[in-house]
Amino acid sequence: MTKDEFTKELLDGLGLPPAYFPQNVMLNIKGYESLDSIIKKSNIGLTPKEFEAAANQGDVVVLDVRHENDFVKAHIPNSIFIGIQGNFAPWVGSMLRDVNQKLLLVIPEGKEEETIMRLSRVGFDHVLGYLKDGIEAWKEAGSETDSIHSISPSAFANKLNSKSIVVDARKPSEYEAEHVENAINIPLDTINENFQSIPKGDDFFLHCAGGYRSVIMASILKSRGIHNLINVEKGMNGIKQTSVNCTKFVCPSTKK
Repeated sequence: MTKDEFTKELLDGLGLPPAYFPQNVMLNIKGYESLDSIIKKSNIGLTPKEFEAAANQGDVVVLDVRHENDFVKAHIPNSIFIGIQGNFAPWVGSMLRDVNQKLLLVIPEGKEEETIMRLSRVGFDHVLGYLKDGIEAWKEAGSETDSIHSISPSAFANKLNSKSIVVDARKPSEYEAEHVENAINIPLDTINENFQSIPKGDDFFLHCAGGYRSVIMASILKSRGIHNLINVEKGMNGIKQTSVNCTKFVCPSTKK
């Protein structure tokens, strides 16, 4: 290959760099706080009352890093899900964008320091604390919780009909390779720009490849007042095991 051909092949299918990249460049130029001091000031357990008071200060995002299966069952209203078990830090940067964003965390027990450290590695150093004893303490305090309507791939297959709206949150290359027939592709990393493309009114189905990205998108949509979504568990991996009609698979590397 020529250099231009090689570059084109290498970059084919890649999206734009996440919005937080330029901010990280400036942090590297100007310098940043030591990790030890960041952990010391951020690793603070808050009671439900303290947590709620901090959340109500304004310009604070509640970030829930538990597993998506736990988030869909019960979470703090308007919180954003980005599970620590997935591509955590890049998705935080892509979805939240501003490294100066103040954060309150809902964390699995024992993952407090790891979460703060992984956030700090991409410049998110403004963690105000975490919910001590997790979502159970929140519920025991009588505080309100929300949930996401989530169904199995087989239930999706049974409910799907010619009038159904399906939103595919995967990358364009994944969608082009294989997708549910007539599904709409709205990649997760473009949701901030394409928010108006989300179907309004009737319920719509939302899925990704395995269930992680669709719950991130669902949490963002719900935080903005869109609740007419039904998450499909296990995503395309599960859907392909059902009778749902999908386009024929085309390997992205061979598609011209």
